Amino acid sequence: MKDSDRLNKTDPEWIDISVPIYSGMVHWPGDPAVQIDLVHALSRGDAANVSKLDIGAHTGTHMDAPRHFIADGVGLDEMPLYATIGPARVIPIEDLHAILPEELELHNLQAGERVLFRTKNSECCWKDNRFVEDFVYISASAAKFLVQRKVRTIGIDYLSVGGYVHDGVETHQILLGAGIWLIEGLNLSAVKPGDYDLICLPLRVVGGDGAPARAILRQISNQESR
Repeated sequence: MKDSDRLNKTDPEWIDISVPIYSGMVHWPGDPAVQIDLVHALSRGDAANVSKLDIGAHTGTHMDAPRHFIADGVGLDEMPLYATIGPARVIPIEDLHAILPEELELHNLQAGERVLFRTKNSECCWKDNRFVEDFVYISASAAKFLVQRKVRTIGIDYLSVGGYVHDGVETHQILLGAGIWLIEGLNLSAVKPGDYDLICLPLRVVGGDGAPARAILRQISNQESR
């Protein structure tokens, strides 16, 4: 099968783990609200439909660049493509409050891994447009653990790797300061824990601290993993 065929939206092998972008959708408090307007419309006699997107860089499913929290950090346009294209592991998190080192110890994380954390967020936090303050986040101690394990890329299933009340800034600084690439705002409700092929490409914003992204997974069979 051709690669183009595998990426077709009707291909059941691929799972879209990004969230839809629409006016009024949930966003981080203080960030720009999402507004999409049709500025030219066929229905009004215009030659084409043309929409205006008024969104923040960290809207919906998006990526963080080191520049988001590190003053001299690189922008998202400098991200190497291998950071978010290749094998990835979806790891289930049982703790209902935060990701902790004690739980991560059970998963034998390896240097260079791309890991996506599936928490209660996927089932609970994307149901409506209300911002959920008590989402499961990566604790600062877990962030230090992930740096020690030298993982390459981390994904989380709500709008931030750090918490709203606790460890919001510190977790970002620890991970981004170590050069770990961050995918936030995933919806992993249709995904079982296991090994997958990951493709996640953010918009190529020059010097960007972040950008919306489309992310998809395809499960790796036991034969392929061997």
